Amino acid sequence: MLQPKRTKFRKQQKMKMKGDAKRGYELAFGTFGVKAVKGTWVTARQIEAARVALTRYLKRDGQVWINIFPDKPITRKPAEVRMGKGKGAPEYWVCPVKPGRILFEVEGVPVAVAKEALRLAAQKLPITVKFIVRRDYVEEKAA
Repeated sequence: MLQPKRTKFRKQQKMKMKGDAKRGYELAFGTFGVKAVKGTWVTARQIEAARVALTRYLKRDGQVWINIFPDKPITRKPAEVRMGKGKGAPEYWVCPVKPGRILFEVEGVPVAVAKEALRLAAQKLPITVKFIVRRDYVEEKAA
């Protein structure tokens, strides 16, 4: 599962997620991708589940890029613990995703295959996404 090798601090504050993505909103590597429509936290487990679904459908064809990384620790206190006594221990890692952020990119496969693979990956995510295609993409005719 994805998580940072080391961080400067073990715990972070929650912070507000307002506004649209300021970076990562254009396709950088692939021809096809999925873009977040709404903002939320995506956990490391959800990213991994989406990656597995995507690569299984592509069957080693094409290339996949994951453009998000879970680098925010989320803490939890154990059940039935009284209030106070500090912040809980880090439980899992998330990636805060703002609207407009590209999550996954794919290249080297036909449009129909990429669309279905990214649809299957998007089902594993807690976020509404839309399928996008590179502006200069032209579909090749079958010979």
